[in-house]
Amino acid sequence: MITHIVFFKFKDSDSIPIVKEKLMALEGKVPQLRHLEVGVDVIRSERSFDLALVAKFENMDDLNAYQVHPEHQEVVKYIGTVKESIVAVDYES
Repeated sequence: MITHIVFFKFKDSDSIPIVKEKLMALEGKVPQLRHLEVGVDVIRSERSFDLALVAKFENMDDLNAYQVHPEHQEVVKYIGTVKESIVAVDYES
């Protein structure tokens, strides 16, 4: 199992619910996606990111297929216009 975790920081807090909705809409549209969680930060400290994504895939091939899937690419394109920074970790369990 591959776990894909991404933290997002946005230029404007108005983007947070929009991105959350767009990410959650990927469920059922990307067949390789086995698990999806999207959460908004509740602490709002200076070191916090605004939004977290946790997605799980059976293997690296499925993660790679997700990365290039047209539905995912549409979300990536939008996020590129509103993000301040993004960090990610992918690990095998």
